[in-house]
Amino acid sequence: MTARPTFNSPKAADLARWLHAVATRADRDAFARIFEYFAPRLIAFFARAGLPREAAEEVAQETMIAVWTKASLYDPANAGVATWVYTIARNARIDRLRREGRRARIESEVVEDEEPTDASGEDYLLVGERDERIRAAVEALPLDQAKVVRLSFFADKPHSEIARELGVPLGTVKSRLRLAMAKIRAAWESES
Repeated sequence: MTARPTFNSPKAADLARWLHAVATRADRDAFARIFEYFAPRLIAFFARAGLPREAAEEVAQETMIAVWTKASLYDPANAGVATWVYTIARNARIDRLRREGRRARIESEVVEDEEPTDASGEDYLLVGERDERIRAAVEALPLDQAKVVRLSFFADKPHSEIARELGVPLGTVKSRLRLAMAKIRAAWESES
């Protein structure tokens, strides 16, 4: 078996290609490259933000799991891979702090101290605008579809857990999610 070369600073195109391979083929090699690049940077990012080393490693791991499971949601037209990954990372950190009951600290944080060096303020602004458009599209959905979207994407719950929580069959959850995503996509395209 040949050793895989290490990639200290892949180009944005490399990151996009690897993430696409993860999204379309569940390519473990491509994910390993993404992991090798981002994991140490995420740990440093979380440590700079004040998390102890062990917690920083755990949240980095949670972030990378989310990258693996949500790779198909990445849209290169909206943001670069690094911006997308750091947005997931920031949200994972906020979720961690909320679980720990440190809401006051979250609200008083200054985002500029957390920005990774490979994402610009404009990138974060674009991601924020995109998030607002998506949230508005979700608000316009029928209540049953909006609830499934919130539980699946915002609460990051698996479909089976959503079905149990709502007391509906798994197929109903998937159907509502599929209908909701079609409506969100249509709303997105009409605004673009």
